Amino acid sequence: MSKGYHNLTAHFNAYVMARDDIDEVERYLFKNRKDNYNETLPILLPLDSNATQTVRPQLDDAIKKASLVAERHQNSKWLDNAYILVGKTRLYRQDLPNAIEVFKYVNTKGTDENDKHEALIYLMRAYTETGDFANGLTVAEYLRAQPLNKPNTRDFYLTKANLHQKKGENLIAAGILDATFPMLPKSEATARLHFIAGQLYEAGGKPALAAPHFQAVLKSRPNYDQEFFANIYLMQADGSDARQQARNAARFESMLADRKNSDLKDKIYFTMARADARRGNYDRALVNYNRAVQVGLTNTDQVPLTYADMGSIYFDQKRNYSKAQAYYDSALALLPQNNPLYAKLAGRKKTLDEFVANQTVIQREDSLQRLAQMNPAALDKLLDKVLDQKAKEDAAQLALAQQVTGRTSVAGAQATNSDLAPADRWVLYNPVQMAQGLQEFNQVWGNRPLTDNWRRLNKDASVAVASETSPLNGANPANATNPDPQLTATGNRPPVGNTLNQRKAQKDELYRQIPFSTEAIQKSNDLLESALYRQGKVYKFQLDQPTQAMVVLDQLLTRFPNSSYRPEAYYLMHLSAQQLGKTSPWRDRLLSEFPTSSYAKLASADGQATVAETGSSTAVRGGAVNEVAANQAYASLYNLFQSGNSTEALARTEAAIGTYGGSKIADKFALLRIILLGRVQNVEAYRQALGEFVRDYPTSPLLPHVKERQAAAEQLTAKRK
Repeated sequence: MSKGYHNLTAHFNAYVMARDDIDEVERYLFKNRKDNYNETLPILLPLDSNATQTVRPQLDDAIKKASLVAERHQNSKWLDNAYILVGKTRLYRQDLPNAIEVFKYVNTKGTDENDKHEALIYLMRAYTETGDFANGLTVAEYLRAQPLNKPNTRDFYLTKANLHQKKGENLIAAGILDATFPMLPKSEATARLHFIAGQLYEAGGKPALAAPHFQAVLKSRPNYDQEFFANIYLMQADGSDARQQARNAARFESMLADRKNSDLKDKIYFTMARADARRGNYDRALVNYNRAVQVGLTNTDQVPLTYADMGSIYFDQKRNYSKAQAYYDSALALLPQNNPLYAKLAGRKKTLDEFVANQTVIQREDSLQRLAQMNPAALDKLLDKVLDQKAKEDAAQLALAQQVTGRTSVAGAQATNSDLAPADRWVLYNPVQMAQGLQEFNQVWGNRPLTDNWRRLNKDASVAVASETSPLNGANPANATNPDPQLTATGNRPPVGNTLNQRKAQKDELYRQIPFSTEAIQKSNDLLESALYRQGKVYKFQLDQPTQAMVVLDQLLTRFPNSSYRPEAYYLMHLSAQQLGKTSPWRDRLLSEFPTSSYAKLASADGQATVAETGSSTAVRGGAVNEVAANQAYASLYNLFQSGNSTEALARTEAAIGTYGGSKIADKFALLRIILLGRVQNVEAYRQALGEFVRDYPTSPLLPHVKERQAAAEQLTAKRK
């Protein structure tokens, strides 16, 4: 048959139909995309097998029709184009290895240069999707030197920008997009790319370059969401121009009043809050963040970001770590674990959990000891006030219970089991206990919809919505530390309408919590002493707050002048003063009072901790601990220990403890020091170090091993005696 026949048949009976199938798939994917404007949008739509399920028949038909060209029309001029369609189909089906092979084949065997360039552009896309950026960049470098036609130039720029975005090179990606826009018509797709360019410049710290792109969105035939969020970004970056700020404030009010934005009010308030925070008006920012959550409780994509921003204000600006912990806790309850923000918030929350636990002990024990010193009559009067306040809370919970159960009066609530005492009723017939249970459930789990497997860890956290007891819906954030004396009775809370005997039992329970006896006071002091010591270390190492560390450690030394924590407290005070550039007596006191301690050896070396590794220092001296450097230093020390050079290893390990004392592997350094002490020094030094480990690292996973060593050392000492 003639070549003209094959060209005609291959084109209209196979290639065109396959091309139309792919075009239909691409239109469907673009139309049904889920753009999350809270995050930087991807330049090219991500390959998603779930998204392509609906158009799977079109993909199957496309590969079937395109394959006909290779099977029946090998001498057709459409052969290269058909192979490219086969590769694109496999790309959309996420069959990446086979897609790569097809594109390589076209580049090797193809006859048309433009088709070969197109295949290489899709090969670069396939490499990017597999995370093989090195090969992707190699292809890009080759294409950059080729004479590409206009469609291929456009696609090359977009694909290369996508590669750099995936690598986290935001400014490079944005710059490449800038070169692409002259080749793009006004359309929703172009508006989306302008929006992404603005986001990339924002993420790269270039807001001045971002603004023109957000303005370009408005001129590129955007859809409603694109127009709305472009305006949001423009108003968020209003700078310090007073007139511009006034205009934006008016625009905010106009957008809030627009009925079309009724389901987007949380975004508007969120943007207003961020603009306030950028200008340093943090109190007003918190007010607007509150409003954002109140009007958007069911938007589980937005709410955790709002909580995270509020937590950051309390953490970075206000230094209110208890509230920061509460907001981060609420954010993590709703934030998907694959969100890039999750790891950062989880790390901060772990530190803040320890901070809040210590602070709770400090405030509680201090308050209880002050109560123990009160005049008996005044104390009795205060406890009566506590019980009265609790009765008011019970009454409020009763009202809530009536709303929950649909009852309008106490009499109605008592219709079932009315002949029983309130405390003896089944929980579902006791409205007060129902309200209390609902409140406690919401504090832990949030206001969750009724679904199967609601408690499973791997269930998408976004099914939960902010609870009524979350930080923004009450006077105090959940889990926040109350600075006032906290007295709570254990057991079931008595219902409203207590008898005199029940009230007396409640008061007796409160009295039992107050340390009146010598033993109770000693126990309270032990808890307080340990909490002050741990809190000082948290301030120094985890929060990098040397001033607050010195305040807390000074409280420890003032209140407990004979504390067993004195050597390390002196050393931490010395390091904190050094970090602040102040002179202090703590180094001299350490050397004078505890000359044989490991901390004295650290302080006497040169007045500061030295870095325990060969090569240059990679730890931030006196500041936050570099975990990577800590692990590298430990590996170096362990190798030195295994080589048998125990004396040098001990000296360097003791230095490393000072440098990396706040790291996550501080207990490993301490255990290595113990082992080396056993080799280099006497049994007494070894036993003392074991005791220090048990005291300093009560939650370490290495503790059982240390206790075994401690027991063995005690047995050895007993035999010698």
